[in-house]
Amino acid sequence: MDIFKFAMEKERYAEYYYRDLAERTSNPGLRSILTMLAGEEAKHYEVVKQMKARTPVRLTDTPVLANAAKIFAKMREAADKFDFDVSEADLYHKACDIEKESKKYYLQKAEEVGDAGQKDIFKKLAEEENKHLLLVERIGDFVARPETFLENAEMYHFDDYVEGQF
Repeated sequence: MDIFKFAMEKERYAEYYYRDLAERTSNPGLRSILTMLAGEEAKHYEVVKQMKARTPVRLTDTPVLANAAKIFAKMREAADKFDFDVSEADLYHKACDIEKESKKYYLQKAEEVGDAGQKDIFKKLAEEENKHLLLVERIGDFVARPETFLENAEMYHFDDYVEGQF
């Protein structure tokens, strides 16, 4: 299978998975974050599609972590009660697995391609997937213990994320 087609399928799957998770949650903040992640995966799909067509591609860093941190802060200010089903936490573990596999795939393809531009795009995609992984891990923490998570502002500031280090 061609690497671009496979990558496009992975991105489309991740997009649909996040959209499904967004529909399953009753929490508006969490729904917003999951919808944002779905949109990010849709953008990645388009980037890979452009690469496949050999169209010049430019992938910029996204503010997904900063935007998520703002949403978590608003959720904290609202001081709502949260009630999540235990099985919902399992869904976020699966999302983590999806992001880990995508990151691994893009790093592997970055080593395999000869084109320097494509190599850079694959590395950037891996970095973006790493951001998603960090965010989904934090969502899992939030779902597991929402009140504690929101009380600890360090949990959702993402200050420990350093670009290019994964």
